[in-house]
Amino acid sequence: MDKASLIGCILGFLACGWVAFRASHGHFEIFYSEKGLVMVFGGTLSVLFMAMPMDKLKSVPGYIKRFMFERGLSPAETVKLMNTLSDKARRDGILALEAEIEKIKDPFLVAGLKMAVDGTDEATIEQTLRFEVMAMQDRHKAGKKFFDLIKLYGPGYGLVATLIGQIGMFGNLGGDIEILGGMLAVAVVATMYGTVLANAVAGPMGDKLALRSSEEILSKEMMLQGILSIQAGDNPRATQEKMLAFIPQTIRSSLRAA
Repeated sequence: MDKASLIGCILGFLACGWVAFRASHGHFEIFYSEKGLVMVFGGTLSVLFMAMPMDKLKSVPGYIKRFMFERGLSPAETVKLMNTLSDKARRDGILALEAEIEKIKDPFLVAGLKMAVDGTDEATIEQTLRFEVMAMQDRHKAGKKFFDLIKLYGPGYGLVATLIGQIGMFGNLGGDIEILGGMLAVAVVATMYGTVLANAVAGPMGDKLALRSSEEILSKEMMLQGILSIQAGDNPRATQEKMLAFIPQTIRSSLRAA
């Protein structure tokens, strides 16, 4: 599990809960509005169905899992693994990597190494793996789009509920004070629902997915360059230097030493 995501969720929940407790003196029911919930969450859900195809919506559990759990190798782990594979291929021949492929869990790296071991030409390997990266980027964009839609339209539907509540207030001016209070509660609480949904849930999750996507794309590009270098029979040090070009200067020396 990604500790940063878990800590962020807990801190956000505690901050909102503490402020709500202090403001309501423990009477949390004042923050509940059935009309506001229906408008904000129902309206946002309707937008998601209108804006995204069903196959993308079925992947929502995967988007959430991607937010909470790290997947794949970090750049540093990628450098170490590719350096090991390069050293073995240089010492024992590229066919010796067949035994190592079975131990690797990353499907992208496995596919590239199998093509290299089978003697596929460099251009075909690069083209095939770049198609894989393009497809991966498209999947990642769908996840980011899902949360961007919530971030955009959640507050919008909160505003709609606010306007409805205000119209209800104006329509009952001079009438029952309880009705006026109920309409005011709808107006204010619905705005709160939309704001919390956008800024405490959808916004951070979408940004984390975008960061994860860029990290994974970087890792895949490193793997691609490493595979092509191994196939070309480059010296393991040359293979390592090619991948270190993707790593920040501050941690290159430690990886070289390792």
